[in-house]
Amino acid sequence: MPAESAHAEVTPAAGASAIEPASIGDAPTSSGAAGAGAPGQSASAVFSSIQAVDPAALPGFLNAHASDLDRLLVDPPAASDVSQLWKLLDPSRQAELVKVAPHVVGNLEGVPYDVRGKANRLDLERTISAAQTKLGTERGKAARVALKRQLTTLANVKEALAKKDGVTRTLVSLDPSDDARASIVVGDLRTARYVSVLVPGMYMAVGEQIEAWSEVAQNLYEQQTGFLKRLGGTGTTKRTPGVAVVAWIGYQTPVLTNIGGLDLARQGADSLERTLMGIQSLRVSDPPYLSVLAHSYGSTAALLALERGTVSVDALALMGSPGSDAQSVKQLGVRGGNVFVGEAAMDPIVNSAFFGSDPGSPSYGARPMGVGGAADPITHRTLSGSSGHNEYFSAGTECMRNLALIGIDRGDLVLSGRGAGTTKTASSR
Repeated sequence: MPAESAHAEVTPAAGASAIEPASIGDAPTSSGAAGAGAPGQSASAVFSSIQAVDPAALPGFLNAHASDLDRLLVDPPAASDVSQLWKLLDPSRQAELVKVAPHVVGNLEGVPYDVRGKANRLDLERTISAAQTKLGTERGKAARVALKRQLTTLANVKEALAKKDGVTRTLVSLDPSDDARASIVVGDLRTARYVSVLVPGMYMAVGEQIEAWSEVAQNLYEQQTGFLKRLGGTGTTKRTPGVAVVAWIGYQTPVLTNIGGLDLARQGADSLERTLMGIQSLRVSDPPYLSVLAHSYGSTAALLALERGTVSVDALALMGSPGSDAQSVKQLGVRGGNVFVGEAAMDPIVNSAFFGSDPGSPSYGARPMGVGGAADPITHRTLSGSSGHNEYFSAGTECMRNLALIGIDRGDLVLSGRGAGTTKTASSR
């Protein structure tokens, strides 16, 4: 259908707002990094207009207003508004929106995660197909190199989505641009009682690291479900999994040339803030225990997000952290001051206070988390230690064991690591 004819077949659906579709382009944008301020006015206009369009005219209408849909990602509305507005669309319109604009639907906080998963898989397949087609005709050397790099990145995302041990993986965000971003959830984010978000530090590009990062999430998922079963937790059956772990690469992580500034950390804070608000908006009637587990520069991004007073989590773990403006746990949006800090031997970043504070100092008020190796008093397994800056997430380490317990609200069982070979818990200091 020609774009100009899309407006002519508008017939308001029952209960729909009488907003002319043409007004969609004039809708005011929201304000703030996470859609705070004006309460989703742009989203309201977009969704109300979609609901008002006759189903037969909807494909043409959506194509004609693609730029307005894209604007929802450029200046994101509040996730809570999107969640409510999405429910007002009937299933046929929701399905058409996924079909025509999968990139927008797949990356819009507030849209249900199963819908985002379908949309992002569709976007992934379409982007791969388009890149392969273009590569077949492209003759420019630089352009061909870029296309091949994109195809490698997307192939790795696709590989990382493969289900392992029967556990579902969902692609809840995907930006296939040069500085690709993606987030994969291990478990069911819709129903999980415990949700952990893994925030990476430098050199964590999607193309090179999304598979390994998803494996870290899988390992954490398995440890958490195992501990819940041992400790008598509920909701751990395969039908209703009790935990979900988000392998989050939601910002451009730094490299050596830009690690010294905070610009990327602020962008990461904006993105993480939206992610956390999105989870909370969709689980408002059944809130999960929400944890952020952050490493290195990613811990600075997480601290910046939690200093703003716009979002709170139940637990925060920091490994190899260069700090932030916050000088104590009291300045963070972490309920009960439930903050843990892990510092490995020979890690040059810890105690540096490079970005303003040292989360590991006694005055900060965080609880020490052992990462040097220990005997697990619960499983009786020998846990290896982490050394340097990049071994915190290695399988079989004391650090991963402690992170698993933090994520399921068992911080009382975290080993503090005080004294070689001890099994003292962080709560027994």
